[in-house]
Amino acid sequence: MSAAAPRILIVEDEPMLAYALEECLLEAGFAVAGVASRLAAALAVIESGALDAAILDTNLAGTSASPVALALAARGLPFIVLSGYLPSQQPEGFSGGQHLQKPCRPDRLIAALHDLLAG
Repeated sequence: MSAAAPRILIVEDEPMLAYALEECLLEAGFAVAGVASRLAAALAVIESGALDAAILDTNLAGTSASPVALALAARGLPFIVLSGYLPSQQPEGFSGGQHLQKPCRPDRLIAALHDLLAG
């Protein structure tokens, strides 16, 4: 991690959860690179290169977010899959990320992000 706050992309279609994640990240000293509830918005942030890692749900309003996971992996960007689905229930594209089960305690998510960015 650099001296600047790590920039995290949040990919989540539930507005209240996205807001809670954003607040959690900001309180922990991270910067939010963007909050995307749809594939196109998430892919645009990834394409811009203005992020260090991402937190993503596997399902965005009935659409698989696997293109986002694949785009992150292709750029070597680490990500956490935060989902109600078990890893075995997720498409293969999510295998490159660390998996956390919803609901997840904020301290566990922050610790996972720190580990992800350190390693």
